[in-house]
Amino acid sequence: MSTISIENMEFYAYHGCFKEEQQIGTWFEVNLSLEADTSKAELSDNLEDTINYQSVYLTVKQQMMTKSKLLEHVARRILDAVMAEYPVLSVEVSIRKKNPPLGGKMEAVSVKLSKKIYDHDI
Repeated sequence: MSTISIENMEFYAYHGCFKEEQQIGTWFEVNLSLEADTSKAELSDNLEDTINYQSVYLTVKQQMMTKSKLLEHVARRILDAVMAEYPVLSVEVSIRKKNPPLGGKMEAVSVKLSKKIYDHDI
């Protein structure tokens, strides 16, 4: 088994509960880790035998471009999309919202979700 990570993806998106957040938007940072069997690609050196990082990035981007009120909702959509589209055993995603409008100075708020395929799910 291998862990594939795509780190510090940045998106300008429109997630938030406040009307202004959905209109003005802000920067988000997404980190994604996938657990997958890469043994075939390790021997073949063929992209078709592993998970295409660019394709995964585009899946994440598509979900980030769909407005949501909650980071938890965006993270769940990313998990579900990645699990549905790629041969992974587990996925972990974290989303950081930079400069959230919470009435004080702070760098970010974040949420982290993970999902695993269990033996009974296979």
